[in-house]
Amino acid sequence: MYPTKNDIPAKRREGLVDLLNVHLASSLDVMLQTKQAHWNVKGPNFAALHELFDKINEDFEEYSDLLAERIVQLGGIAEGTAVVVAKRTPIKQYPLSLADGMEHVDYLSGSLAAFGKAVREAIKTSGEELGDADTADIYTEISRGVDKWLWMLEAHLGSKK
Repeated sequence: MYPTKNDIPAKRREGLVDLLNVHLASSLDVMLQTKQAHWNVKGPNFAALHELFDKINEDFEEYSDLLAERIVQLGGIAEGTAVVVAKRTPIKQYPLSLADGMEHVDYLSGSLAAFGKAVREAIKTSGEELGDADTADIYTEISRGVDKWLWMLEAHLGSKK
């Protein structure tokens, strides 16, 4: 940890940095998954899905940046290399053989749902347990965006009740 005049105690900042780095890895993983889908989607909904996946990717790039910058603000090191992401992400590995648009939608919706759940848990951990409302606010912002994209993806899967 780097020294900082931030008044959050060092022990709590360390916990926050660890928490944020796990979600940075997950966010970067989902970002790359959406790019994988964007590049490889095929089928009758190609144009719409190609564009949708790219928009989701752009937002996940923003989420990754928010998480990484918060890590550095707290005196930590943002750990976002491909090797670190591969080791840390709890998100299920994306199958490279997917081509059909609905296969991509189904798989990505699972990845977004898993990430969204983890982010909601992090809102509580960062805010209540580690006492950092600012980090909890970042997670809240990300959670709202992830839920929006999950809704958009799931709308493509149909309307089964």
